[in-house]
Amino acid sequence: MTNLDPHVKQYIDQRVQEALLEERKAAGVVAGVPPRRNRMAIVASKGSMDMAYMPLILASTAGAMEMECAIFFTFYGLQIIHKKNNKNLKVPPLANPAMPMPVPNIIGVLPGMTAMATMMMKSWMGKQNVPDIPTLLEMCKDGGVRLIACQMSMDVMGIHKEQLVDGCEFAGAGTFLGYAAEAAITLFV
Repeated sequence: MTNLDPHVKQYIDQRVQEALLEERKAAGVVAGVPPRRNRMAIVASKGSMDMAYMPLILASTAGAMEMECAIFFTFYGLQIIHKKNNKNLKVPPLANPAMPMPVPNIIGVLPGMTAMATMMMKSWMGKQNVPDIPTLLEMCKDGGVRLIACQMSMDVMGIHKEQLVDGCEFAGAGTFLGYAAEAAITLFV
């Protein structure tokens, strides 16, 4: 290549660099960005029953599809993995305009409406054979889904490791962000 015209050499070098860049892009490596993997990262930030189903169904499905998956439970989302509370999560009807109730939304403020909304959702899920929250957690663990409890949220809320379901990991936001940086799918619930 030393005998080549400088313009031809420059053209060849440019084309090689472009080809290498295209190869790196195809592999998911661009300008220091880690490659995307067959991985899903989910942040679960809410602890009501209706908000617990979404991350658990998505994660258990990812596990069944042999996709790497982790759920980062933070703030009220910790209730989903709380041994006592996850069996008794509620559905708040107040300020939930999408809730299909044949009454005005303000009725949700009345005593007993949360219990009624919770019973309705349990009934809907039962009729469709959707597993309950503790069963979905077990399905996630069986599928290899990482259940990561936010250590800072635990400290702030006074939640101790022994109060959470077995198999949880305990880490901070940095650990989860490192995991999520290589995820093809990242979701916030």
